[in-house]
Amino acid sequence: MVEFDDYGPEKVFEVYNAKVGMHGFVVIDNTALGPGKGGIRMTPTVSRTEVSRLARAMTWKNALAGIPFGGAKAGIIADDRQITQKEKDELVASFAKALKPVCPEFYVGGPDMNMAEHEMEVYANANGNNMSCTGKPASMGGLPHELGSTAFGCFHSMKVGLKHQGKSVERITVAIEGFGNVGWFMAKFVTEAGGKVVAVSDSRGVIYHKDGLDFEKLASVKKDEGTVTKYGEGEVLPAHEIISIDCDVLVTAAIPDLIGPKDVDKIKAKLIVQGSNIPMSFEDEKRLHEKGVLIIPDFVANAGGVISSWAESIGKDKKFMFKAVEEKIVKNTQEVLTRAEKEGKAPREVAVQIAKERVLGKCKTCRV
Repeated sequence: MVEFDDYGPEKVFEVYNAKVGMHGFVVIDNTALGPGKGGIRMTPTVSRTEVSRLARAMTWKNALAGIPFGGAKAGIIADDRQITQKEKDELVASFAKALKPVCPEFYVGGPDMNMAEHEMEVYANANGNNMSCTGKPASMGGLPHELGSTAFGCFHSMKVGLKHQGKSVERITVAIEGFGNVGWFMAKFVTEAGGKVVAVSDSRGVIYHKDGLDFEKLASVKKDEGTVTKYGEGEVLPAHEIISIDCDVLVTAAIPDLIGPKDVDKIKAKLIVQGSNIPMSFEDEKRLHEKGVLIIPDFVANAGGVISSWAESIGKDKKFMFKAVEEKIVKNTQEVLTRAEKEGKAPREVAVQIAKERVLGKCKTCRV
């Protein structure tokens, strides 16, 4: 069910194409700051409710990032593990054509779960407008998310959080939920900075080693075997146990609603960096905050992807993009954590308030 409030959503579309079996959604939440910007995910369970929640998160994320985009999100219902690449391309192309009336004037797409550089190329070509999405191949003027922009932002957000706690990355242990684009690059950046990645998960389970995992070996095993659980050393655990690993930092980098009410007391990490979108409810965030766990909210930590999208939309290169990601993420994380401590609030409360202030300054349709 899609919930409407004073900020949006402004538009909700559900589109079909029976011939190719395409069924998808787009929720354009708020366009006060510019066209709605948000990725297109492809999963067998994606729903209007999920897309709507993510679209609102994008409204706050883009506002907090200080870029000229509103918030939106899209989803295509399909299991890409059960279809060929040709069939997947047909679904993406059909979806892009169905959104022509609103894209790119009101909605700009981008990569998300199971949707990467190739799919953005298919989407842009089918839509007929190169500005219809970001994350395209470099040959199309794109800055592919495969460059690691989202994880780069998460990494710098984590460093700010650690400094806030009086720690440094060289002396920490990290557990990473998910080993897709964000998790892969996060493990790389942490390792290169001297931190110790002690656990990583994917859909098949967790690989845990208290002395640390070798990133190059981990990446090779994932590529060759399809799962980190084939690492060969350490302990293999059920996937959900990633949340209860004894570590300094837990990075969420895959699924929404990872942490539920029953999980709050299982978490040992003192810093959670939300590289994934909506990994827990705000109620559970508040409970963890009260227990002394510092949480850097999703739309603060993982805004590197949308900052990269903005850089692509104005024709900048990857050097400009990485510099912009670091500067904006560091500044925003510092502002949120400093103000949260001063006001005695959870970081998300403060981050949402800052984002609302920026949206309301330009919003002509908000009832506030």
